[in-house]
Amino acid sequence: MSTRTQPRPFAVWLLIALQFFLGLGALAGGACFILAPDGSIMHMPVSMISGSPFSSFLIPGIILFTVVGIYPVMVAYSLWQKPTWVWPNAINPFKQTHWSWAGSLAAGVIVLIWITVEVQFTGVGVLHFVYWAWGIVLIVLTLLPDVRKYYRLKA
Repeated sequence: MSTRTQPRPFAVWLLIALQFFLGLGALAGGACFILAPDGSIMHMPVSMISGSPFSSFLIPGIILFTVVGIYPVMVAYSLWQKPTWVWPNAINPFKQTHWSWAGSLAAGVIVLIWITVEVQFTGVGVLHFVYWAWGIVLIVLTLLPDVRKYYRLKA
């Protein structure tokens, strides 16, 4: 049976939604930092990142917007549509699964790394725990047997 005709398990729908909303939030946050590198839109003083290599929120905003924003939105789309693009397979280490599955796993790891690095410069806040949990849930959902089976390529 083709994976395209299989009904999507609930875990797949949840994974798609979590990837999409993660990306949407990061697009908004990143855009705020790009538009106001002094942190004024987000009501965050630049002094929050005084121990970091950055003198403003511009570079972190660009990274947030692209890596934690655009990337998970693209992963969500790819998990939903399973496009037959050839180029992502070049970096897919799991050739037996659709490349969007590997992309989802990577997005979970990326958000964990982002939050862990952020905490090094800003200290720990409640939202950091929310995003750590979000990253862990993304990884766990991606690794669920039903999800892996849904994205497994037929032999």
